[in-house]
Amino acid sequence: TMEDIPGVLSSVINHLAEYGANILTINQNIPVNGCAVVTITAETSALQRSLEDMLDAAAGSPGVLKCEILAG
Repeated sequence: TMEDIPGVLSSVINHLAEYGANILTINQNIPVNGCAVVTITAETSALQRSLEDMLDAAAGSPGVLKCEILAG
């Protein structure tokens, strides 16, 4: 879940790329009350660091309210 402000999704995607994740899909719902649910599907078999570290980096991006692994 992200705040509906410019650059939040871009920041998260940049973190994923830095860790070596390959983005497959991005699905963003229409923002409600200034927040949007975004689902990112990524291939993580070639990560350069741990999945947990990547998730922590993405979750620490300004404007990210909640970040979790849904399947994998």
